[in-house]
Amino acid sequence: MKRNIKLFMYKHVLPYIGLFIVKTIALTHRVRILDAENETRILDNGGSLIYISWHQRFFPGITFFAKRRPIAIMISQSRDGEIMAHVVKVLGWHPVRGSSSRGGKEALQELKDLALNGYKIGHIVDGPKGPVGVVKPGLLRIAQVAGLPIVPTVTSAQKKWSFKSWDRFMIPKFFSRVIIRFGEPIIIPQDINDDEFEIKRQRIETKLKELYDDTDSIWNSPEKIQKIFHPQSAF
Repeated sequence: MKRNIKLFMYKHVLPYIGLFIVKTIALTHRVRILDAENETRILDNGGSLIYISWHQRFFPGITFFAKRRPIAIMISQSRDGEIMAHVVKVLGWHPVRGSSSRGGKEALQELKDLALNGYKIGHIVDGPKGPVGVVKPGLLRIAQVAGLPIVPTVTSAQKKWSFKSWDRFMIPKFFSRVIIRFGEPIIIPQDINDDEFEIKRQRIETKLKELYDDTDSIWNSPEKIQKIFHPQSAF
């Protein structure tokens, strides 16, 4: 009986509580998009892509990228993953259950099938447990199997809460300004050797760090903030 109650909570109560909190906070954010052409030139040509983010910063993307339907995301087969899978499913994402340690092969095949049917893919490069900011090889495997370009997707908030988690997980505060920025697409060839694979992985990692640092630095410049959030009054 006790186990059934817990299962009911995990599947039918906690996801909706989490969803309510996510949507409530997200509705108050003032969001601006930078370098949108790095996304639109792929989508406007009928293509698809893989959005990538650090685990620390994926909160603003939960509701934002749900609008890019159909979209899928790989989520671990852990109990925490079970909750997240129900939340993202309600939001409109398609959860694919698996990770490098459990169910990875089957999850890759499902992502490939979804990509062939027009799905976009979201991926957390250093999740679910880190190390922080390290791009794991799984991202490149997904890109090779799915045959899709990788588009770095950076989120940055002017005001935020930071949690005492392994990655100092961040949630933009109510009514915070938020920037979502797209990096240039990255292609992973299917026939590269191990050395080339590692070079590509490191380059993606470096590019993500540069994009995050550069985007975060905007909050130190009143002129840039004015230009992005109030462009008509900036001149």
